Amino acid sequence: MELVSSDIQFYFLCSLLSLFSAFIVRSIFKKPSSTPLRLPPSPPSLPIIGHLHYLRPLLHKSFHHLSSNYGPLLYLRFGSYPCLLVSSPSMAEAIFKTHDANFAARPVSPFDDGLLFGNSGFVTAPYGNYWRFMKKLCITELLSPRQIERSHTVRHQEITKFLRQLIQSADKTEVVDVSALLTKLTNNNICRMVMSTRCSEQDDEAEKIRNVVKKSFAMVGKMCLADSLGPFKKFGFWFFSKEAKEVNTTYDELLEKLLKEHEEKARNNIIGVKFDTEDNNKDLMDILLKAYHDENAEFQITRAQMKAFFVDLFLGGTGTSAETMQWAIAELINHPKIYKIARDEIESVVGTSRLVEETDIPNLKYVQAIVKETLRLHPNAPFIPRVCHEDCKINGFDIPRNIPVAVNVYSIGRDPTLWENPNEFCPERFLVPSKTETNKGQNFDFIPFGGGRRACPGKNLAYAMMNITIASIIQCIDLKVIGEGGNGAKVGMEEAISVSLTMASPIRCLPSVYFNTFDA
Repeated sequence: MELVSSDIQFYFLCSLLSLFSAFIVRSIFKKPSSTPLRLPPSPPSLPIIGHLHYLRPLLHKSFHHLSSNYGPLLYLRFGSYPCLLVSSPSMAEAIFKTHDANFAARPVSPFDDGLLFGNSGFVTAPYGNYWRFMKKLCITELLSPRQIERSHTVRHQEITKFLRQLIQSADKTEVVDVSALLTKLTNNNICRMVMSTRCSEQDDEAEKIRNVVKKSFAMVGKMCLADSLGPFKKFGFWFFSKEAKEVNTTYDELLEKLLKEHEEKARNNIIGVKFDTEDNNKDLMDILLKAYHDENAEFQITRAQMKAFFVDLFLGGTGTSAETMQWAIAELINHPKIYKIARDEIESVVGTSRLVEETDIPNLKYVQAIVKETLRLHPNAPFIPRVCHEDCKINGFDIPRNIPVAVNVYSIGRDPTLWENPNEFCPERFLVPSKTETNKGQNFDFIPFGGGRRACPGKNLAYAMMNITIASIIQCIDLKVIGEGGNGAKVGMEEAISVSLTMASPIRCLPSVYFNTFDA
């Protein structure tokens, strides 16, 4: 996330004001506790600012440094803002399993006053009737194995378009931005699953969708910063309100237009989809509209909640899968031996006469291991937020109610006591029987999609999309980086300053064709 000079000045000013206000408020209103809590250990802190001096622009690396040096369960204080940092499988199990119901809430979204649909979204919704209804709908309908199977044709068509574009660029000896192509690919997949629309079909529409998603990620960071300013957070929201409302208006107009089109088509039976009938061609918008119009539904969702759910899908589906695949491609380019092992596996399973298909993936263990190893080293969500609902004890320590919790996925994935040579890219580690069950969420040393009842419901869709895309690229295309070292240069693995774990620079490569499936 790039910061302009005015943003930096604003952040600095607000930080000073926040620290000053926190000091005054705590001095005036703080009351001595009758029974001192036995809080988890804390690193050495400074007056007023607490542990703010440990933080660096890459927040996940700051947390990794803290957990590596001070332990797997830490009580931190950033100004007047407390936080619990959880950085080991046993502590994560306490959050996601032992005390799952108590930590089922997520921090309240800072997007109030109608910005980005406030807390109407499924991801940040309070743990209650709406969230339970949407979780059930996701499991049984929206993101169910049946719906993922129905959409495999969409993924096949979009991957075919993606490969044809790479092959055409190879024929022209044309350098391509692999990162942009992967973002477009995932964007098309999500849009077609959600609303039977290829959002990147036209350049102007593609640019509109990608820009609004990009602006949304930027707004998340800015609003989260403003939300941490204590008494001055309303000033922070006001500072960014114009930009946030523009993003919200773009989403609202786009989604309202599409919802009305789906409702009109259903009423006129143009595409054979009615709210009261079953149809194998329903997209996610049809399914959610059916629930919206069902007067006997367990929970009556609102139009704003529908729109917020689709925003969650755009942000969570388009960005996360594309970024993970970018990291995977970068690691494969930098490790040609692993690239060859995976290609040999594909040829042994698929042969050399057809394109790899999703039905082949269960037999491509090494390809699956590459995707998992990428998620271990480069989890898109380096830490997972939760909130403690009621006072409880973990490992003998008192955990106060309402305290935010950060489950440190990044550190768990790089813990040397769990993983041999943890900073090396080694897919073979996921071929060991003890690691093969991690996809079921029973092993808390690998939790890129979280755990417990609020684990990501789109995990199976993400795996389906990433596995087949990576397998298709390995089977058909060689990618060479054009850099200072000439052909064969390494991909830079620097991380961007961002809410998610994003590459700092796009992957620009010269593709060459290894197997042209369209000529086979």
